[in-house]
Amino acid sequence: MKSILEELWFGNICPETDKRTNSPEMKQLMGTMAKYHDELMSTLTDEKKEIFEKFDDCWEKYVGHSQKATFIYAFKLGTRSVYKILTVNDQ
Repeated sequence: MKSILEELWFGNICPETDKRTNSPEMKQLMGTMAKYHDELMSTLTDEKKEIFEKFDDCWEKYVGHSQKATFIYAFKLGTRSVYKILTVNDQ
């Protein structure tokens, strides 16, 4: 078994694409969102579809940046926690 560092190095760990982390509530919400998206798209003119697709692209980029920032924060917090645990002088 490879170490977690090797798995990270080779790109084998990719949390944003790991569907195992989606809860049943998240899966249901994604289905509902897809339904509403399709319904909305069917009512828009070609011009409005283009505008909405641009909005959708921006939203997707925003979510990606937000997820990255959250991951970095959580990773640093976890690392600091482990550091504190390992360096506390238990008496």
